[in-house]
Amino acid sequence: MANVAVVGAQWGDEGKGKIVDWLSARAEVVVRFQGGHNAGHTLVIDGVEYKMSLLPSGVLRPGKLSIIGSGVVVDPWALAEEIGAMRARGVDVTPQNLKLAENAALILPSHGALDRAREEMSGEKRIGTTGRGIGPAYEDKVGRRALRVCDLADRKALEGRIDQLLLHHNALLRGLGKPEVDRAELLSALLAVAPKILPYADSVWRLLDEARRTGKRILFEGAQGAMLDVDHGTYPYVTSSNTLAGQAAAGAPVALGAIGYVLGITKAYTTRVGSGPFPTELLDETGRLLGERGREFGVVTGRRRRCGWFDAVAVRQAIKLGGIDGIALTKLDVLDGFGEIKFCTAYRLRGELLDHFPASASAEAEIQPVYETAEGWRESTRGARSWAGLPATAIKYIRRLEEVIGAPVALLSTSPERDDTVLVRDPFAD
Repeated sequence: MANVAVVGAQWGDEGKGKIVDWLSARAEVVVRFQGGHNAGHTLVIDGVEYKMSLLPSGVLRPGKLSIIGSGVVVDPWALAEEIGAMRARGVDVTPQNLKLAENAALILPSHGALDRAREEMSGEKRIGTTGRGIGPAYEDKVGRRALRVCDLADRKALEGRIDQLLLHHNALLRGLGKPEVDRAELLSALLAVAPKILPYADSVWRLLDEARRTGKRILFEGAQGAMLDVDHGTYPYVTSSNTLAGQAAAGAPVALGAIGYVLGITKAYTTRVGSGPFPTELLDETGRLLGERGREFGVVTGRRRRCGWFDAVAVRQAIKLGGIDGIALTKLDVLDGFGEIKFCTAYRLRGELLDHFPASASAEAEIQPVYETAEGWRESTRGARSWAGLPATAIKYIRRLEEVIGAPVALLSTSPERDDTVLVRDPFAD
């Protein structure tokens, strides 16, 4: 049976949370492998909404082991708060069913302060980050000055790491005209939060190796989307980590050959949060309608998402870059009632046709979408759980998308509810 990696194939917010939750019924271990608490997802179970940002979706399934891998940057206060919130709602989150990589890098208050100060200084050129410190935390990780979860267990080591880090952070904050970090306050805060998260710390690589060797099904949960990948996305309007499935091996971590199937998640249309190029963005009544029907607001920030028609060029590129075997198409029901539906099959740049997203930021800003138009449907697809419950024109639209992106639809989501899902091909069966 294949272990499955679930990744976004657009600009994030594709509905990964619901799909991971649905697939976790078939898995025994669920692993979050990159990103931070900037990546929120909403799950609806029996009409009840659960909003999470750091915890893997598997925590909502009894008997599953959930893991926060070493590729994730962790705000310890945010994690402790999220665990507490889930417990308050009756979700059983304990050190027995949740494990945190002991070598995961921490996000500190100064990371958020630096993030927000840089955005403020950038003015109109701001990237549109959540301001939660994810980028600065990854910078410190690769700069070899980060604090890690394991440092919280050793006060002497912790103090030394704090001194090294603040030498860097306070110099930056001074230069940005912001208040410096008080060492004693930071140390006190870290010592206070340490007992709340250290019980979850473990050598997760060993747990994953054992799970793989004993034949347990593992589900790898990504955050954001391929077009926000720091190497392959619309740079510099990207996140600060690699969002492709290949990162699961390093960020979980697990042996490279352990990932047997890559499932890419895409909406039946396209959205984006924050700044950056968005060729199919609709600034008209249609864009507004997509946003209202799809409830397109960020889980973490509440920001309104930009909306547009499906961009087959971007998704096709994500499929090729990420080795995606099949896709889960979400929010098909949002398109109910449209007389016609457009999707982008190519770009036009300075009179020439492109079949890919260019790397140059200046070229990205100039490209124009080339659309194909499909017939819409008047019937409702909301809540459908089989192909028989879908209008023929909706199926025709799906089949055409499969052709232009070069990958089959393995799953289809027709509402936020957990069970409103059409299984076309079980990723775990490959």
